Amino acid sequence: MRNSKQKILLFLKIFMALIIIAIISFFVFRESLLKQAIAKTSATIKRDYNSTFTIKEAAFDGLTGIQLSGMTLTPHHADTLFNINKMSTSINLWKLLVGDVQLGTLHIKNGYVQLTKKGSVKNFAAFLKRDSKEPASDGKRDYADFTYRIIAKVLNLVPTDMNIENLTFKLDDNGKKANIAIQKLTLANKELETAINVKTNTFAQRWKIKGFADPRNKKADIRFFNRDTGAIKVPYFDERYNLISSFDSIRLNIENIDKSGGELHIDGYTSIANLKINHKKIASQDVVIKNARFDYRLLLGSSFVSIDSSSTVQFNKVKFHPYLEYQTEEDTIYKLKVQIPNTKAQDFISSLPDGLFTNFQGMEAEGTFAYLLQFEFNKNNPNALIFDSNLKKENLKITKYGQANLTKLNGEFIYRAIINNVVQRPVLVGNGNPNYSTMDQIAPYLKKCVLTTEDPSFYSHHGFINEAFKQSIIKNIKTKKFSRGASTISMQLIKNVFLTREKTVSRKLEEILLVYILENNRIVSKERMLEVYFNIIEWGPNVYGIGEASQYYFQKRPIDLNFNECLFLARIIPSPRRFMSQFNDEGQLRDFAAKQVSFLTNLMIRRGLLPIEDTIYKTQPLYITGPAKSLIKVKVRDTTAVDSLGISDEFDF
Repeated sequence: MRNSKQKILLFLKIFMALIIIAIISFFVFRESLLKQAIAKTSATIKRDYNSTFTIKEAAFDGLTGIQLSGMTLTPHHADTLFNINKMSTSINLWKLLVGDVQLGTLHIKNGYVQLTKKGSVKNFAAFLKRDSKEPASDGKRDYADFTYRIIAKVLNLVPTDMNIENLTFKLDDNGKKANIAIQKLTLANKELETAINVKTNTFAQRWKIKGFADPRNKKADIRFFNRDTGAIKVPYFDERYNLISSFDSIRLNIENIDKSGGELHIDGYTSIANLKINHKKIASQDVVIKNARFDYRLLLGSSFVSIDSSSTVQFNKVKFHPYLEYQTEEDTIYKLKVQIPNTKAQDFISSLPDGLFTNFQGMEAEGTFAYLLQFEFNKNNPNALIFDSNLKKENLKITKYGQANLTKLNGEFIYRAIINNVVQRPVLVGNGNPNYSTMDQIAPYLKKCVLTTEDPSFYSHHGFINEAFKQSIIKNIKTKKFSRGASTISMQLIKNVFLTREKTVSRKLEEILLVYILENNRIVSKERMLEVYFNIIEWGPNVYGIGEASQYYFQKRPIDLNFNECLFLARIIPSPRRFMSQFNDEGQLRDFAAKQVSFLTNLMIRRGLLPIEDTIYKTQPLYITGPAKSLIKVKVRDTTAVDSLGISDEFDF
């Protein structure tokens, strides 16, 4: 027993002696070691990034402090990436012994960091390239472990004592410039305070960041606001993306970052006041969100990243719980779930962002509703997509309409189409218009043809077709663009009568909400909706309604149209101003149009809309006899005048 104690004591003495020798050696050789480290770093940057890294002076200050001056990084044939006049820092020696670099203090005085793009030359491009020595990833990554290591390294580089003076961040994207000058930034006793000047080509402001920051315990609560009056404008994006945005203040709170049981938990909240956005693809005017808050709980595991369903998003008076997940355990799966708990309808309407739902301004409602949206997409099995939208309402009733008064569809009104922001001529929707046609004045085949091409389940759906939405999403994901829509006749009617044709987020969101209200509150009958639709849609250049269309193409009344004429009118609805592209220079249907006729005719036979024994339509050639024929270019082969275009639609079925 005594010998064991003596051996342990001897081991401790040797260990302490080695530490003392290491410390003495470090102090004796540390200056040369520092120079070697700088030289090695410079050589590596020159070799791997084709850039020059220099430090004019470097020296130790005390036991763990380092002072640097004249530090620059300049890519060859590009602008300097950064230039720091003076910098001093200290390192936690005990952390360094176990391989972690943790800054204790950081002081920077006078310098700049700049990102430039001149033509196609970027001064930061070399540093975005993947390291060729880095082993290729097999696509599998432990997201929790990887993220936690990154967070730990970043927070270790945030000092507990920081003082920065006159450090400027510059951005120059081919003349689109933004300068963010930190006049002063201090972090002492976990209190953060800054004074920042911002200047761009379009504005100049003074900002302030203030709050609590504790990088060692992974906690923070900071606010970002304007030192002067008025909102904070977001730089660069206005010039680069034509996105004009501003806000009064932003608050970011990080309450907890913890890794246990193989999962990483990040909890906190962020809020923004009076967010204003203006972009032509969002809305035609400013969109304002007065108050928004996101209480988040992020969960990361070995094979998933998610926003937990206990998270809450609040817009003004409305709250909902989002759930998002990206999973790679077996297949790559994306999941989305949005749940709005039981909410007062009026609270929802009054909480809609200003400028995004202009047609709802002034609307009043009674009752409550709850909503659930579920979406799941498997990248390796896209056809198994899940899309389910469910709304439960209780005593829900619209008591007052806003700008879009849906009840006007039941009476006589003036319709004016808007094309390319130009208001077209007025069209009276009612019996006072000699071209107006009621449903009993329209050929039955036209109704069948239009429903076949535009909305086969019009009489059974409630404004939307879930399966069509699913197929649209699948197609758009596969093509990586919006190549297919899922528009119903109800949606087209709302878009034409109450909205513009602008392709904005605002217009689409208003369309969805208005269609739901129209279809689920029995405001207008299906038959009346279809009648209005037939009498307002564009069927050619400056041709509105079936009454005008039947005269424009065939010099007939709508009731006298034959099957082939009805099918022609139904087929050109998506692009009525380009109807002439259906014909070749001999006045015959082009191959694509003929195949479309054959397909739709067979489809209608299969659906029982066109009796198979009724072959009279095969003997009815398509003659364009009205004013439309002047727009169809036909090559005249002899001196005989061409009085009309005879296009036979005879096909073998």
